[in-house]
Amino acid sequence: MHPNHLERRNKQRVPVQVPVKVRADNNQGAEQSVLTRDLSSSGIFLYSEAALEPGAKLELVVMFPSELGLGSKGWTLCQASVVRVEKADGKAVGIAATLDRIEQLPELI
Repeated sequence: MHPNHLERRNKQRVPVQVPVKVRADNNQGAEQSVLTRDLSSSGIFLYSEAALEPGAKLELVVMFPSELGLGSKGWTLCQASVVRVEKADGKAVGIAATLDRIEQLPELI
């Protein structure tokens, strides 16, 4: 990291790969399964094959690990906004997004 780089995150990101179901507003309801690179209680970084732009709105279903301090491990429904898109290896692009709304989903028995 560059020494003059200003950190804009509110929360510490945890480097963790967890499954995510992603649906973007511009994809007409198409859903894709991806993995995170890192995650916090206010943001997420994931790899996607969809061409997304900063400002795009996402609906995510994420398995939040318990170490994030949001209660017990479990599936959550999140509304997110893309803030940055990065080139990645292969067909995927890296997507950084803020988590605008988080709702824990009930356990299915």
